[in-house]
Amino acid sequence: MARLMIIGAGGVGTVVAHKAARHSGNFTEILLASRTKAKCDAIAAAVEKKTGVRITTAGVDAEDVPALTALLKNFSPDIVINVALPYQDLCIMDACLAAGVNYLDTANYEPRDEAKFEYKWQWAYKKKFEDAGLTAILGCGFDPGVTGVFTAYAAKHYFDEINYLDIIDCNAGDHGKAFATNFNPEINIREVTQKGKYWENGKWVYTEPHEIHQPVTYPNIGPKESYLIYHEELESLVKNFPSLKRARFWMTFGQEYLTHLRVIQNIGMARIDPILYKGVEIVPIQFLKAVLPDPGELGENYTGETSIGCRIRGLTGGKERGYYIWNNCSHEAAYKETGAQGVSYTTGVPAVVGALMFVQGKWKGPGVYNVEEFDPDPFLEQLATDGLPWHEEHDGDLEL
Repeated sequence: MARLMIIGAGGVGTVVAHKAARHSGNFTEILLASRTKAKCDAIAAAVEKKTGVRITTAGVDAEDVPALTALLKNFSPDIVINVALPYQDLCIMDACLAAGVNYLDTANYEPRDEAKFEYKWQWAYKKKFEDAGLTAILGCGFDPGVTGVFTAYAAKHYFDEINYLDIIDCNAGDHGKAFATNFNPEINIREVTQKGKYWENGKWVYTEPHEIHQPVTYPNIGPKESYLIYHEELESLVKNFPSLKRARFWMTFGQEYLTHLRVIQNIGMARIDPILYKGVEIVPIQFLKAVLPDPGELGENYTGETSIGCRIRGLTGGKERGYYIWNNCSHEAAYKETGAQGVSYTTGVPAVVGALMFVQGKWKGPGVYNVEEFDPDPFLEQLATDGLPWHEEHDGDLEL
Protein backbone atom coordinates (compact mmCIF):
# COMPACT_ATOMS: atom_id res chain seq x y z
CA MET A 1 0.00 0.00 0.00
CA ALA A 2 1.27 3.45 -0.88
CA ARG A 3 0.49 7.15 -0.90
CA LEU A 4 0.39 8.78 -4.32
CA MET A 5 0.72 12.42 -5.29
CA ILE A 6 -0.29 13.61 -8.77
CA ILE A 7 0.98 16.97 -10.04
CA GLY A 8 -1.01 18.40 -12.96
CA ALA A 9 -4.75 18.85 -13.49
CA GLY A 10 -5.12 18.81 -17.27
CA GLY A 11 -6.56 16.03 -19.41
CA VAL A 12 -3.79 13.59 -18.49
CA GLY A 13 -4.08 14.44 -14.79
CA THR A 14 -7.79 13.71 -15.05
CA VAL A 15 -7.11 10.23 -16.42
CA VAL A 16 -4.38 9.54 -13.85
CA ALA A 17 -6.72 10.50 -11.01
CA HIS A 18 -9.54 8.29 -12.30
CA LYS A 19 -7.31 5.28 -12.91
CA ALA A 20 -5.37 5.62 -9.67
CA ALA A 21 -8.64 5.72 -7.73
CA ARG A 22 -9.53 2.34 -9.22
CA HIS A 23 -6.40 0.97 -7.55
CA SER A 24 -7.29 2.10 -4.04
CA GLY A 25 -5.93 -1.21 -2.75
CA ASN A 26 -2.47 -0.06 -3.84
CA PHE A 27 -2.87 3.72 -3.49
CA THR A 28 -4.45 4.16 -0.08
CA GLU A 29 -4.27 7.96 -0.21
CA ILE A 30 -4.15 10.18 -3.29
CA LEU A 31 -3.36 13.89 -3.43
CA LEU A 32 -3.95 15.86 -6.64
CA ALA A 33 -2.06 19.16 -6.83
CA SER A 34 -1.88 21.93 -9.40
CA ARG A 35 -1.39 25.68 -9.53
CA THR A 36 -5.17 26.00 -9.93
CA LYS A 37 -6.77 24.18 -7.00
CA ALA A 38 -10.26 24.64 -8.46
CA LYS A 39 -9.31 22.33 -11.34
CA CYS A 40 -8.13 19.71 -8.86
CA ASP A 41 -11.37 20.04 -6.89
CA ALA A 42 -13.47 19.50 -10.03
CA ILE A 43 -11.50 16.38 -10.97
CA ALA A 44 -11.67 15.02 -7.43
CA ALA A 45 -15.45 15.50 -7.35
CA ALA A 46 -15.84 13.66 -10.67
CA VAL A 47 -13.62 10.82 -9.48
CA GLU A 48 -15.53 10.42 -6.21
CA LYS A 49 -18.85 10.42 -8.05
CA LYS A 50 -17.68 7.70 -10.45
CA THR A 51 -15.56 5.52 -8.15
CA GLY A 52 -16.55 6.41 -4.60
CA VAL A 53 -12.90 7.14 -3.80
CA ARG A 54 -12.05 10.46 -2.18
CA ILE A 55 -9.01 12.36 -3.46
CA THR A 56 -7.56 15.27 -1.52
CA THR A 57 -6.40 18.37 -3.39
CA ALA A 58 -3.90 21.19 -3.01
CA GLY A 59 -2.81 24.30 -4.85
CA VAL A 60 0.91 24.63 -5.57
CA ASP A 61 3.17 26.17 -8.20
CA ALA A 62 5.32 23.31 -9.50
CA GLU A 63 8.15 25.76 -10.22
CA ASP A 64 8.24 26.95 -6.61
CA VAL A 65 10.61 24.29 -5.28
CA PRO A 66 10.44 25.30 -1.58
CA ALA A 67 6.62 25.35 -1.62
CA LEU A 68 6.44 22.04 -3.48
CA THR A 69 9.00 20.49 -1.13
CA ALA A 70 6.93 21.58 1.86
CA LEU A 71 3.80 20.02 0.36
CA LEU A 72 5.66 16.78 -0.37
CA LYS A 73 7.02 16.61 3.18
CA ASN A 74 3.58 17.29 4.61
CA PHE A 75 1.78 14.62 2.54
CA SER A 76 4.76 12.22 2.41
CA PRO A 77 3.86 10.28 -0.76
CA ASP A 78 5.73 7.16 -1.79
CA ILE A 79 5.82 8.36 -5.39
CA VAL A 80 4.90 11.44 -7.42
CA ILE A 81 3.33 11.19 -10.87
CA ASN A 82 4.34 14.35 -12.71
CA VAL A 83 1.89 15.24 -15.49
CA ALA A 84 2.62 18.96 -15.36
CA LEU A 85 4.47 20.82 -18.14
CA PRO A 86 7.79 19.36 -19.35
CA TYR A 87 9.77 22.48 -18.45
CA GLN A 88 8.73 21.92 -14.82
CA ASP A 89 10.34 18.45 -14.62
CA LEU A 90 13.62 19.54 -13.02
CA CYS A 91 11.88 21.64 -10.37
CA ILE A 92 9.72 18.66 -9.42
CA MET A 93 12.74 16.33 -9.38
CA ASP A 94 14.58 18.80 -7.12
CA ALA A 95 11.61 18.90 -4.74
CA CYS A 96 11.38 15.10 -4.71
CA LEU A 97 15.06 14.86 -3.79
CA ALA A 98 14.66 17.43 -1.03
CA ALA A 99 11.62 15.62 0.39
CA GLY A 100 12.85 12.04 -0.14
CA VAL A 101 10.12 11.06 -2.62
CA ASN A 102 10.28 8.80 -5.69
CA TYR A 103 9.42 10.29 -9.08
CA LEU A 104 7.72 9.38 -12.39
CA ASP A 105 6.91 11.52 -15.44
CA THR A 106 5.51 11.11 -18.96
CA ALA A 107 7.66 13.53 -20.99
CA ASN A 108 11.28 14.64 -20.85
CA TYR A 109 12.45 18.03 -19.70
CA GLU A 110 12.73 20.86 -22.18
CA PRO A 111 13.84 24.43 -21.52
CA ARG A 112 11.06 26.99 -21.44
CA ASP A 113 12.89 29.25 -23.88
CA GLU A 114 14.05 26.63 -26.40
CA ALA A 115 12.16 23.86 -28.22
CA LYS A 116 14.79 21.22 -27.56
CA PHE A 117 14.05 17.69 -26.41
CA GLU A 118 16.92 15.92 -24.69
CA TYR A 119 17.27 13.59 -21.72
CA LYS A 120 20.69 14.94 -20.74
CA TRP A 121 19.28 17.26 -18.07
CA GLN A 122 17.36 14.46 -16.35
CA TRP A 123 20.02 11.80 -16.87
CA ALA A 124 22.37 14.16 -15.00
CA TYR A 125 20.26 13.48 -11.88
CA LYS A 126 21.24 9.80 -11.86
CA LYS A 127 23.82 10.04 -9.05
CA LYS A 128 21.61 12.34 -6.97
CA PHE A 129 18.80 9.79 -6.99
CA GLU A 130 21.24 6.92 -6.39
CA ASP A 131 22.77 8.70 -3.39
CA ALA A 132 19.29 9.43 -2.02
CA GLY A 133 18.17 5.82 -2.54
CA LEU A 134 15.27 7.05 -4.68
CA THR A 135 13.84 5.90 -8.02
CA ALA A 136 13.08 8.25 -10.93
CA ILE A 137 11.18 6.74 -13.87
CA LEU A 138 11.28 8.88 -17.02
CA GLY A 139 8.85 8.99 -19.93
CA CYS A 140 6.12 6.65 -18.72
CA GLY A 141 3.29 7.77 -21.00
CA PHE A 142 2.54 6.03 -24.28
CA ASP A 143 5.10 7.63 -26.56
CA PRO A 144 7.43 7.96 -24.79
CA GLY A 145 6.57 5.10 -22.49
CA VAL A 146 4.67 2.10 -23.82
CA THR A 147 6.61 2.30 -27.10
CA GLY A 148 9.82 1.74 -25.11
CA VAL A 149 8.23 -1.13 -23.20
CA PHE A 150 7.01 -2.63 -26.50
CA THR A 151 10.59 -2.48 -27.78
CA ALA A 152 11.96 -4.11 -24.62
CA TYR A 153 9.28 -6.82 -24.85
CA ALA A 154 10.25 -7.58 -28.45
CA ALA A 155 13.94 -7.73 -27.52
CA LYS A 156 13.24 -10.01 -24.56
CA HIS A 157 10.97 -12.51 -26.31
CA TYR A 158 11.54 -12.48 -30.06
CA PHE A 159 14.91 -11.10 -31.14
CA ASP A 160 18.58 -11.81 -30.58
CA GLU A 161 19.15 -8.25 -31.75
CA ILE A 162 16.91 -5.44 -32.95
CA ASN A 163 18.19 -3.59 -36.00
CA TYR A 164 15.33 -1.42 -37.28
CA LEU A 165 12.64 0.35 -35.27
CA ASP A 166 9.78 2.48 -36.55
CA ILE A 167 7.39 3.93 -33.99
CA ILE A 168 4.10 4.88 -35.64
CA ASP A 169 1.47 7.12 -34.07
CA CYS A 170 -1.91 7.74 -35.66
CA ASN A 171 -4.79 9.76 -34.28
CA ALA A 172 -7.72 9.03 -36.57
CA GLY A 173 -10.17 10.77 -34.29
CA ASP A 174 -12.44 13.71 -35.10
CA HIS A 175 -13.11 16.36 -32.45
CA GLY A 176 -15.15 18.59 -34.74
CA LYS A 177 -12.94 21.67 -34.23
CA ALA A 178 -11.33 23.64 -37.05
CA PHE A 179 -7.99 23.46 -35.21
CA ALA A 180 -7.14 22.03 -31.81
CA THR A 181 -4.26 20.17 -30.22
CA ASN A 182 -4.72 16.93 -28.30
CA PHE A 183 -2.50 18.00 -25.42
CA ASN A 184 -1.08 21.28 -24.15
CA PRO A 185 -0.98 23.50 -27.30
CA GLU A 186 2.29 25.16 -26.32
CA ILE A 187 4.10 21.81 -25.98
CA ASN A 188 2.32 20.18 -28.93
CA ILE A 189 3.12 22.94 -31.43
CA ARG A 190 6.73 23.19 -30.22
CA GLU A 191 7.07 19.43 -30.73
CA VAL A 192 5.66 19.08 -34.22
CA THR A 193 7.24 22.19 -35.75
CA GLN A 194 10.85 21.37 -34.91
CA LYS A 195 13.22 19.78 -37.43
CA GLY A 196 12.88 16.06 -38.04
CA LYS A 197 15.58 13.77 -36.70
CA TYR A 198 16.22 10.03 -36.83
CA TRP A 199 19.01 7.59 -36.01
CA GLU A 200 20.87 5.78 -38.78
CA ASN A 201 24.23 4.01 -38.85
CA GLY A 202 25.45 5.42 -35.55
CA LYS A 203 24.50 9.07 -36.01
CA TRP A 204 21.56 11.45 -36.06
CA VAL A 205 20.19 12.52 -39.44
CA TYR A 206 18.31 15.85 -39.57
CA THR A 207 15.46 16.81 -41.91
CA GLU A 208 13.26 19.82 -42.43
CA PRO A 209 9.93 19.72 -40.58
CA HIS A 210 7.54 17.24 -42.26
CA GLU A 211 9.97 16.79 -45.17
CA ILE A 212 9.74 12.98 -45.17
CA HIS A 213 6.31 11.37 -45.28
CA GLN A 214 4.48 8.39 -46.70
CA PRO A 215 1.19 6.53 -46.23
CA VAL A 216 1.16 3.88 -43.51
CA THR A 217 -1.69 1.42 -42.92
CA TYR A 218 -3.00 1.37 -39.35
CA PRO A 219 -5.15 -1.45 -37.93
CA ASN A 220 -8.88 -0.79 -38.03
CA ILE A 221 -8.15 2.63 -39.56
CA GLY A 222 -6.50 2.12 -42.92
CA PRO A 223 -3.80 4.14 -44.73
CA LYS A 224 -2.92 7.57 -43.32
CA GLU A 225 -0.18 9.93 -44.45
CA SER A 226 2.54 9.72 -41.80
CA TYR A 227 5.31 12.26 -41.22
CA LEU A 228 8.78 11.63 -39.85
CA ILE A 229 9.35 13.79 -36.79
CA TYR A 230 11.73 13.63 -33.85
CA HIS A 231 10.41 12.16 -30.63
CA GLU A 232 12.26 11.90 -27.34
CA GLU A 233 12.16 8.15 -26.81
CA LEU A 234 14.45 7.66 -29.80
CA GLU A 235 17.31 9.11 -27.74
CA SER A 236 16.97 6.60 -24.91
CA LEU A 237 16.14 3.63 -27.16
CA VAL A 238 19.27 3.95 -29.32
CA LYS A 239 21.29 4.21 -26.10
CA ASN A 240 19.70 1.16 -24.48
CA PHE A 241 19.53 -0.95 -27.67
CA PRO A 242 22.91 -0.28 -29.32
CA SER A 243 22.24 -2.90 -32.04
CA LEU A 244 19.78 -0.46 -33.65
CA LYS A 245 20.94 0.51 -37.12
CA ARG A 246 17.99 2.82 -37.67
CA ALA A 247 15.26 4.24 -35.43
CA ARG A 248 12.51 6.58 -36.59
CA PHE A 249 9.24 8.08 -35.35
CA TRP A 250 6.20 8.74 -37.56
CA MET A 251 3.03 10.67 -36.76
CA THR A 252 -0.11 11.34 -38.78
CA PHE A 253 -1.38 14.86 -39.49
CA GLY A 254 -4.41 15.88 -41.51
CA GLN A 255 -3.97 18.43 -44.28
CA GLU A 256 -6.23 20.95 -42.52
CA TYR A 257 -4.11 20.66 -39.36
CA LEU A 258 -0.90 21.20 -41.34
CA THR A 259 -2.38 24.21 -43.13
CA HIS A 260 -3.32 25.83 -39.82
CA LEU A 261 0.12 24.99 -38.47
CA ARG A 262 1.87 26.66 -41.41
CA VAL A 263 -0.23 29.79 -40.99
CA ILE A 264 0.50 29.89 -37.24
CA GLN A 265 4.22 29.67 -37.98
CA ASN A 266 4.16 32.14 -40.86
CA ILE A 267 2.43 34.86 -38.85
CA GLY A 268 4.72 34.39 -35.86
CA MET A 269 2.21 32.87 -33.44
CA ALA A 270 4.44 29.80 -32.84
CA ARG A 271 7.23 31.99 -31.41
CA ILE A 272 8.40 31.07 -27.92
CA ASP A 273 10.36 34.28 -27.30
CA PRO A 274 8.57 37.23 -25.64
CA ILE A 275 7.41 40.26 -27.61
CA LEU A 276 6.34 43.66 -26.32
CA TYR A 277 2.62 44.42 -26.78
CA LYS A 278 1.25 47.70 -25.35
CA GLY A 279 4.06 47.80 -22.84
CA VAL A 280 3.54 44.21 -21.69
CA GLU A 281 5.72 41.21 -22.58
CA ILE A 282 3.76 38.28 -23.99
CA VAL A 283 4.90 35.01 -25.56
CA PRO A 284 2.93 34.48 -28.81
CA ILE A 285 2.55 30.70 -28.42
CA GLN A 286 1.26 31.16 -24.86
CA PHE A 287 -1.31 33.68 -26.08
CA LEU A 288 -2.32 31.23 -28.81
CA LYS A 289 -2.74 28.53 -26.16
CA ALA A 290 -5.19 30.80 -24.34
CA VAL A 291 -7.49 31.15 -27.36
CA LEU A 292 -7.36 27.56 -28.67
CA PRO A 293 -9.77 24.87 -27.44
CA ASP A 294 -8.75 23.29 -24.13
CA PRO A 295 -7.48 19.75 -24.91
CA GLY A 296 -9.06 18.56 -21.66
CA GLU A 297 -12.50 19.55 -22.97
CA LEU A 298 -12.33 17.87 -26.40
CA GLY A 299 -13.52 14.46 -25.25
CA GLU A 300 -17.30 14.83 -25.22
CA ASN A 301 -17.79 14.82 -28.99
CA TYR A 302 -14.57 13.04 -29.99
CA THR A 303 -15.10 10.06 -32.30
CA GLY A 304 -12.67 7.56 -33.81
CA GLU A 305 -9.55 6.07 -32.34
CA THR A 306 -5.80 6.24 -31.96
CA SER A 307 -3.32 3.58 -33.04
CA ILE A 308 0.23 3.60 -31.70
CA GLY A 309 2.83 0.87 -32.03
CA CYS A 310 6.28 -0.34 -32.99
CA ARG A 311 7.31 -2.01 -36.23
CA ILE A 312 10.57 -3.85 -35.70
CA ARG A 313 13.06 -5.83 -37.77
CA GLY A 314 15.96 -7.77 -36.37
CA LEU A 315 17.72 -11.12 -36.16
CA THR A 316 16.72 -14.35 -34.46
CA GLY A 317 19.00 -17.33 -34.92
CA GLY A 318 20.77 -15.45 -37.69
CA LYS A 319 17.57 -14.96 -39.68
CA GLU A 320 15.78 -11.65 -40.20
CA ARG A 321 12.25 -11.40 -38.95
CA GLY A 322 9.62 -8.70 -38.59
CA TYR A 323 7.32 -7.87 -35.70
CA TYR A 324 4.54 -5.37 -35.08
CA ILE A 325 3.06 -4.60 -31.64
CA TRP A 326 0.38 -1.94 -31.12
CA ASN A 327 -2.62 -0.60 -29.25
CA ASN A 328 -5.79 1.03 -30.59
CA CYS A 329 -7.75 3.27 -28.23
CA SER A 330 -11.29 4.59 -28.72
CA HIS A 331 -11.83 8.26 -27.90
CA GLU A 332 -15.45 7.56 -27.04
CA ALA A 333 -14.62 4.72 -24.65
CA ALA A 334 -11.93 6.83 -22.97
CA TYR A 335 -14.37 9.69 -22.45
CA LYS A 336 -17.07 7.41 -21.10
CA GLU A 337 -14.70 6.04 -18.47
CA THR A 338 -12.74 9.13 -17.44
CA GLY A 339 -14.24 12.22 -19.07
CA ALA A 340 -11.07 12.70 -21.17
CA GLN A 341 -10.24 11.96 -24.82
CA GLY A 342 -8.07 9.11 -26.07
CA VAL A 343 -4.75 10.97 -26.30
CA SER A 344 -4.99 11.91 -22.62
CA TYR A 345 -6.08 8.35 -21.82
CA THR A 346 -3.16 6.71 -23.60
CA THR A 347 -0.75 8.96 -21.69
CA GLY A 348 -2.38 8.76 -18.27
CA VAL A 349 -3.03 5.02 -18.02
CA PRO A 350 0.65 4.01 -18.53
CA ALA A 351 1.70 6.56 -15.89
CA VAL A 352 -0.54 4.85 -13.34
CA VAL A 353 0.70 1.42 -14.43
CA GLY A 354 4.30 2.59 -14.00
CA ALA A 355 3.53 3.84 -10.50
CA LEU A 356 1.91 0.48 -9.73
CA MET A 357 5.04 -1.29 -10.94
CA PHE A 358 7.04 0.82 -8.51
CA VAL A 359 4.85 0.33 -5.43
CA GLN A 360 4.66 -3.40 -6.14
CA GLY A 361 8.46 -3.55 -6.21
CA LYS A 362 8.66 -4.65 -9.87
CA TRP A 363 10.19 -1.43 -11.22
CA LYS A 364 12.43 -0.11 -8.52
CA GLY A 365 16.03 0.82 -7.83
CA PRO A 366 18.06 3.88 -6.86
CA GLY A 367 18.79 6.09 -9.84
CA VAL A 368 17.17 7.51 -12.98
CA TYR A 369 15.69 5.08 -15.51
CA ASN A 370 13.88 5.04 -18.81
CA VAL A 371 11.04 2.55 -18.96
CA GLU A 372 12.75 0.13 -21.37
CA GLU A 373 15.37 -0.60 -18.71
CA PHE A 374 12.80 -2.50 -16.60
CA ASP A 375 11.08 -5.87 -17.10
CA PRO A 376 8.33 -5.27 -19.70
CA ASP A 377 6.19 -8.31 -18.87
CA PRO A 378 4.35 -7.21 -15.69
CA PHE A 379 3.83 -3.72 -17.10
CA LEU A 380 2.20 -4.96 -20.31
CA GLU A 381 0.06 -7.45 -18.40
CA GLN A 382 -1.25 -4.66 -16.18
CA LEU A 383 -1.62 -2.25 -19.11
CA ALA A 384 -4.04 -4.62 -20.86
CA THR A 385 -6.02 -5.05 -17.63
CA ASP A 386 -6.23 -1.29 -17.17
CA GLY A 387 -7.83 -0.51 -20.51
CA LEU A 388 -5.07 -0.51 -23.14
CA PRO A 389 -4.94 -4.02 -24.64
CA TRP A 390 -2.14 -4.63 -27.10
CA HIS A 391 -1.81 -6.81 -30.18
CA GLU A 392 1.00 -8.54 -32.08
CA GLU A 393 1.71 -9.55 -35.64
CA HIS A 394 4.72 -11.60 -36.71
CA ASP A 395 6.47 -11.40 -40.08
CA GLY A 396 3.80 -9.29 -41.75
CA ASP A 397 4.28 -6.37 -44.13
CA LEU A 398 5.99 -3.64 -42.07
CA GLU A 399 5.71 -1.13 -44.97
CA LEU A 400 8.47 1.14 -43.62
